[in-house]
Amino acid sequence: MRELKIGSLSIPVPIIQGGMGVGISLSGLAAAVANQGGVGVISAAGLGFVHRNPALSYLESNIEGLKKEIRMAKEKSKGVIGVNIMVAMSNFADMVRTSIAEKADIIFSGAGLPFNLPEFLTPGSTTKLVPIVSSGRAAKIICSKWKSAYDILPDAIVVEGPKAGGHLGFKNQQIEDVNYSLEELVPAVVKEVRVFEDKYRLKIPVIAAGGIYSGEDIYNILQMGAKAVQLGSRFVTTKECDASENFKQSYINAVKGDIEIIQSPVGMPGRAIGNSFTDKIKRGLKRPIKCPFHCIRTCDVSSSPYCIVNALYNAYKGNLKNGYAFAGSNAYLASSITTVKETFNDLIEGFNAVLRTKGIAGTQDI
Repeated sequence: MRELKIGSLSIPVPIIQGGMGVGISLSGLAAAVANQGGVGVISAAGLGFVHRNPALSYLESNIEGLKKEIRMAKEKSKGVIGVNIMVAMSNFADMVRTSIAEKADIIFSGAGLPFNLPEFLTPGSTTKLVPIVSSGRAAKIICSKWKSAYDILPDAIVVEGPKAGGHLGFKNQQIEDVNYSLEELVPAVVKEVRVFEDKYRLKIPVIAAGGIYSGEDIYNILQMGAKAVQLGSRFVTTKECDASENFKQSYINAVKGDIEIIQSPVGMPGRAIGNSFTDKIKRGLKRPIKCPFHCIRTCDVSSSPYCIVNALYNAYKGNLKNGYAFAGSNAYLASSITTVKETFNDLIEGFNAVLRTKGIAGTQDI
């Protein structure tokens, strides 16, 4: 488990904490992960709910909330702090500009292809740009377009497979198709990226995400060419996670059959822990809503049975009767609340245990 280099950034432990909204990964979790040598990530989604200000509009509260979270994370940690910003957000540009102005170390951007992300860089900016893709083809397209339009390439690329929690960049029929598994996607993305690495003589590390939960999982996926991993669900059941105790407990109480695919109002499938709220949606008991925010461009308000951001905010606050918890496919494996440090130690020990079985010395300790 070697040090990860993303441009000029040196990350001692190649573990990125996934950005989880609404409110699940804020400055508390991000700083704790960064302090263990990984990359802590603040989710920009729904910050207008988390940092409501009667004097500001929802979108203005989003901006102010992001400023606060980045500043608080930097106060708590000298490590690497990133921000996850969905392309589908209606104020995507504002959130990117804010992240760069606040000197976030990395911007991770998915839920759409971030073709124009480089245009927001300012002179002297050191923020690294990392798109999130779900195929080798998407990685190739982004690299080509960024090079052609801006004469730069991604600093790294996250490839997220269909076992991830939250919104998925796959069609429903692809989610269980082995041809779209992370084990198939990582080599395909690595192959496409290598063409640009060789041509322009630079490194673009590939980061694997989606369903990775243990040290053994990390070992296996790194053998396929990934240089680092991104984990979300594993960090939810930590003391430092910004979610409510009820939210965390929903992971601990879950069994494998509780993790299900839902159809989100934003037009994408998502993976969540089923509960009474999702049951009502399936039975058509929820009612269409009026949207005062229009926070996601792809959300069809005219036919939406509920507000996705409101539901996720309710879950973050612990009100799971009126919301649900997004979760990865292995979230049900959680059995207790731990600390971020204990989680890192467990992941590293699991990784090193695989090395020992193969007669290889461990490469990382905390």
